[in-house]
Amino acid sequence: MLSAAIDIYGRITRALDSTFDAWFLGLLARFVFLAVLFVYFINSALTKVGDGVLGFFTIKDAAYFQILPTVVERFGYDASQVPIFPYGIIVAMGTYSEFILPILIVLGFLTRIAALGMIVFVIVQSYVDVAFHKVDAATLGAWFDNLSNGAILDQRFFWVFLLLYLVLRGPGLISLDHILGRWATASDRKVAHRVST
Repeated sequence: MLSAAIDIYGRITRALDSTFDAWFLGLLARFVFLAVLFVYFINSALTKVGDGVLGFFTIKDAAYFQILPTVVERFGYDASQVPIFPYGIIVAMGTYSEFILPILIVLGFLTRIAALGMIVFVIVQSYVDVAFHKVDAATLGAWFDNLSNGAILDQRFFWVFLLLYLVLRGPGLISLDHILGRWATASDRKVAHRVST
């Protein structure tokens, strides 16, 4: 009786794996990222650049205060005095990464690299919030307690888990990565066939 139940359970899980594993979970992870985090990151990035199309290429002082608060403090809270190298480059990379990486994840293009970049971004963001913006204990949260509403240790841990899934398993069959990979494989086969004939 027990072995029959285990056999049935095994068949069901294998059927679920073969039906959903290749396409569903990667697509679902990207959809959850789109639904929960995409607008958050794009709005956050918009606070760091100027208005309008040309303003997109202008980094606001707010970006320096958000990304490198102690550096701006060293220069008398005047972001225009902060040296371009290395600080301006760090701020520009952080700002434009916050636009580019979420878009890549949603499209499923260079997904693993983009998700890894977002993990680094979330870790740095959390470190800055704790070390420099001095978030309170409720915002920080705690693991293994009866609350799950801490913005950093609770919520951002889920963000990292979601992104880590995309790093390890990829975006799934319904993605630009998969489409371009199939196209590249087909092109390689055509070239190999021409060479061999």
